Amino acid sequence: MIQRISPITTALPELIQLEELIDQGRQHLRINVPLHITLGEHKLPFYVLEMGSTEPLAPTLALIGGVHGVERIGTQVILSFLKSLLTRLEWDPVATDMLSQMRLMLIPIVNPGGMWANSRSNPQGIDLMRNAPVEADERPPFLVGGQRISRHLPWFRGRRGESMASESQALVDSIRTTLMSQRHCISLDCHSGFGYKDRIWFPWAKSVEPFPGVADAYALTRLFERTYPNHSVYLFEPQAHSYTTHGDLWDFLYEEYRQAQPEGLYLPLTLEMGSWLWVKKNPGHLFRYHSLFNPILPHRHQRILRRHFTLFEFLMSAVRSMPVWSPEGELPRLTAKQEALERWYPGRLTSRG
Repeated sequence: MIQRISPITTALPELIQLEELIDQGRQHLRINVPLHITLGEHKLPFYVLEMGSTEPLAPTLALIGGVHGVERIGTQVILSFLKSLLTRLEWDPVATDMLSQMRLMLIPIVNPGGMWANSRSNPQGIDLMRNAPVEADERPPFLVGGQRISRHLPWFRGRRGESMASESQALVDSIRTTLMSQRHCISLDCHSGFGYKDRIWFPWAKSVEPFPGVADAYALTRLFERTYPNHSVYLFEPQAHSYTTHGDLWDFLYEEYRQAQPEGLYLPLTLEMGSWLWVKKNPGHLFRYHSLFNPILPHRHQRILRRHFTLFEFLMSAVRSMPVWSPEGELPRLTAKQEALERWYPGRLTSRG
């Protein structure tokens, strides 16, 4: 059993739930804690969990949450899915067979200190999703795109020349260890707080230019739309259609992956849950900072916890079958790329593959 510190129960119930799930599913989980975040007398663990195949080249799906501490719903959705999956493993041979063919990696709480404090940033005031050594190609929106003026302002990137924050580094190192040697991998980073519709973003956050993996992102998008034609809750698009930023961790990790695995296929995706709709339906959200990013009514909270199971299960199947649906060969890739450009970057059609 994991030893728990009682004050965490009220300040960080997600950590208590995570550790209860670790106790419940220990026989299925490989557990690593590469970092502890010190807050006063408390040391908050940075958990990295793996399930499924231990084969070195097993296709891998990574689910990440809690990068921004105030966006608790991302962590809660992952924990809800993990609880369901562990229960299925007790009785469902289909779930057991599925995991035997792929690796599932979970980092549910990247920023435990920020979540403890109900803050977007980490305890040092750094916005972890603006913290990578990546500069935007164009001038991003003031402040929102990342700033180095002060840790007391939002979207602080960290001081120039400093290493990444320990939480950012732990996430990067964990992804490197698990994904950089794989030929087929997908990650999904769960956030909330932008727009009226749930979005599935793919890079580049740094540029309005087409994402180098746009043909594969388009193939995955069409695969989802054809498989679930009545599940129209998501808007698939490049992140830069909404805004560009400096320092995006997934831009950074994708570039590293391309260098390490030039023949591999990695799609770093972001689920951005549209919390503006929650605010519109219940203006009471406006009076509490926390509720701008999280559903507060019990029925809506329960609906969000189950809403994304279809997406998670789809991605588990999609990562296992990447060679089947990803465009292979010069002509299929060119066709997929041109259709992607027509959809997301009209006016930028190119004959280059």
